[in-house]
This record gives sequence, C-alpha cells and structure tokens, in this order.
Amino acid sequence: MFRRLKIWGGGGMFKKVLIANRGEIAVRIIRALRELGVGSVAVFSEADREASHVRLADEAYPIGPPHPLESYLDVGRILEAARRAKVQAIHPGYGFLAENAAFARAVERAGFVFIGPSPECLEIIRDKVQAKAAARRAGVQVVPGAEDVTAENIADKAKQLGFPVLLKSVAGGGGRGARKVTKARELLPKFEQATKEARWSFANPELYLEKMLKRPRHIGVQIVADRHGNSAHLFEHEASVQRRNQKVIEEAPSPGVSDKLRAQITKAALDIAREVELTIVGTVEFLLDGDDKFYFLGVNGRIQVEHPVTEMITGLDLVRMQIELAAGERLPVGGDLPELKQHAIQMRVTAEDPARGFMPSAGMIRDLELPGGSSIRVDSGIHFGQEISLYYDPLVLKIITSGRDRTEALSRLDRALAEFHIDGVVTSAPYLRRFLRYKPFMTGNYDTNVLDRFLSSVDGSKTDTPIDTICAAAALITQDRLHRGLASLQEPVIGPKPARDPWVFAGRVGGMRGGLLR
Repeated sequence: MFRRLKIWGGGGMFKKVLIANRGEIAVRIIRALRELGVGSVAVFSEADREASHVRLADEAYPIGPPHPLESYLDVGRILEAARRAKVQAIHPGYGFLAENAAFARAVERAGFVFIGPSPECLEIIRDKVQAKAAARRAGVQVVPGAEDVTAENIADKAKQLGFPVLLKSVAGGGGRGARKVTKARELLPKFEQATKEARWSFANPELYLEKMLKRPRHIGVQIVADRHGNSAHLFEHEASVQRRNQKVIEEAPSPGVSDKLRAQITKAALDIAREVELTIVGTVEFLLDGDDKFYFLGVNGRIQVEHPVTEMITGLDLVRMQIELAAGERLPVGGDLPELKQHAIQMRVTAEDPARGFMPSAGMIRDLELPGGSSIRVDSGIHFGQEISLYYDPLVLKIITSGRDRTEALSRLDRALAEFHIDGVVTSAPYLRRFLRYKPFMTGNYDTNVLDRFLSSVDGSKTDTPIDTICAAAALITQDRLHRGLASLQEPVIGPKPARDPWVFAGRVGGMRGGLLR
C-alpha cells in the first residue's frame, strides 16, 4: 500500500520501538511490530510486573511505582528506558501521554521518532478551544459552548447556554473529566468532581462548558495521513453507547449515517484534519443531531480504542500503518477506498461491578475463557493469574465481531459473550449482553443516552462511583501490597529479558525472541 521514503536518521524501517503504554493497546502494538520484524520494548510499573505486555515484549524496563504520575506519565523515566534500550522510535498508544505535546516534543529532542502527529498539531487538537477554532476555519459547525470556566463564573455561563450542559476537560479525552449537569444546584459539586478527575487523568484541571444536544449520535471518522501532504478517510464509526461520556460499544459503519451524509461528514473530517495538519493516524469526531445535521466535537491524534471496527470493515492494520507512516512511507495518491462489505461491532469489557454502581473491581484472575470462532476477535492485555489493579483504566479486553450485515455481527457478539468467562474480578460483560437485546439498540435507532435509559430500568444501576472513591480504593490497594510484602518489587530489573523457548505458551508464540521476565 505504501511507497517507502526515508525520513528518520537511520533510514528505512525502525529496528526497535518502545511502547510508552500498558494493557491491551501495548499488546496490540507489540504484535504489529512483530509482523514488521521490529523489536519491541515494554515499560512497566510495579503493579504491571507480570502483565501480558511485559511477557510478550522482546525487552522490558521498570519505570516506577504503580501511580501513573510516577510511572506511565513520567516523561523522564520513559525517555531513560528508551535510551537504555537504544530504540529509534516511541509509540504512545492511547491515553497517558499519547496526545501530550510536551511529551512528543521531548521525544523528538531526545533523538527519537514520535509515532504520532507533530507537537504543534497536538497542541491545537488537545486544547478543545483551539480545535473548535480550527473547525470553524474549515467551515464546519461546532457545538455551542463556553470557555474559561471557573467556580465563580460557571453559573452565569451555564445559564446563558441553558441546561442541560456538559462540563468537559480542556485537555481531556475518553470521557475523562466530563460531567453532565441538568440543574443549577449541581454545577459546583460536579465542577469540583470534574476538576479533580481532569487533574488526576491529565494533570490539567481546566474545564469548559458545552451545550448538550437532546438526542445526538456520536460519530467518528477515521483519518490516515502521511507526512507529505496525502490523507484519506477510512469511513465512519459510531460510538453512541456511552456511560458517563465514556464509550462502551462501537460499530462501523454507523447505522445512522446515509450515503449522502457519509460523503458530507467524511469531507468535513478531511478538511479539519488538513487544517490542523494531522498526520499518521487520527479521528475527527462529530455529534449528529437528527436530520443529518452534524457538529464538530474534537480531534483525536492517536490510535483509538475502537480502531478494530475500522480494521474489520476495511481489512487494514491501522497500528501497522501508524508505524509505517512514522517511518516515512507514503499513502497512495488517489488510491481507491475499500468497499463497505462488512459490519463490525466492538464491546469494551471492563472490570467494574454494575450491581454496585460500576464500582471498579480488582483481584487475581483465577479462571479465563475467551471466545473464538468465525469473525470474532479479542483484543486483550490480560492472562490467567494476572492481578487487575485499581490504578488504571478498568478496560480488560475488547470483543469485536463482524458479519455481512449488522444482524450477523450482533448475533456473533451475543455468542462471543456467552462463551466469555472470567473469575477473580467482576466485569460488565453479563450486563452488556442484556443490553444487546434492548430494542432501541437492536434496531440501530439510538443515541448517546441509550445506555442510561437502559440502566435506569435496572435496580441499583444508576449510581456512579466518584473519582474520590476510586483514588481511595487505589490507596488501600497500595497499603495492602505493602502489608503482603510486595514492596520488594521496587528492586530494579533493567534490560533485555532472558531468551526462552519461543514456543512456550507464556512467551512469544511463533517468534524467535521473547520469554518471561521473572
């Protein structure tokens, strides 16, 4: 698909790449690197010493304590690991530092290639205010909102917009730091909650307000772009099934997008991507508000959690494309897009207890059975015997299915969930399997409030777990580890892992490098 052009100092494809992330996305990147014949370097916190991405990578380096601010968000420790491992590039995955312009700039200054957009692009798109201005310059409508929100002026700004409104983090993503506000008396309490979560997740407490549309659909357009001015879209996906503004189920193509609207919304996405000079891989997101009217929502300059649905309907490997484009390869000019012959649906399975208001669940995985069969894919960063921690996002795996149409894809997802079993932590899977039978979702006639309406019909399902509770629970886990004598994990284990039999199940399957770090 690509024509290679040497743009980094070594020329050609990278020899070794460090993955500045964890969990299923780190595993996903390791597999793409392996197919390219590129060495993979993992980093891990004390809580992730036995994690799957550490086991599968060719090398693994510790970067600090469990708390993200002292490990996965510590730029200095990540760059030191990259120097020790002698990599040529760093892949940030999604979340953590993936869209942090300062990190991207630090990576480049340290002499590595950042597998993502330029720091200048990230500065624009991660500031929601600047991103909206760019969309306006591209001629695309944006959702009405208010900027520079403080505890002192929030009441006046919300009154001008009219309730309901959405409090959102300026530096946010993935629904973090966002709160729906329906009444004036909720403003200050939710402002404090959203500020704490934004500071916890992004080290930036700034918020802004956005008018909530009544029954919007959340549509994303997948963009790929090289560093030589060529770009293309890979159709749209829908992510309207959400809880607390965090996506739960995604599908591609969207059942709410007509061929006419697809042409309009993909053109708008490409116009915005060119305006902000988005490169490598990214997504332009919109809110669809009935009658084919859409508003710009934001730009994600990274691989998205839901990228597998695009891969399933196009047959392309987006993570591999990221790496190839970062190494200097070109997109074909005027190349034909794949035909839409498949429908794909993804469900995020999280370690949360729906019966307890989605309280995060932690523990040791004592039993694990993953689904399989025709057109079923599982992206996972877990294994039998692994401990699920409260320190990180509760996502444990994603189940993705495809079919000739939406009905077939849904049927396969239902079967996959019936086969899935995990013991040791409570997950959202059984609850969400019930949701698949919810009529508005089954018919494809749904919006971003569909899961809330479903959950409101089930006793005990409306409670949300505040960020304070999550932080307190994480602190208790830390104390528990210390009491159990796990403080010894602070001992440094630096450098390449010892080679083992490549055909051992827990090591690298079908490869020539790998093994376990003990």
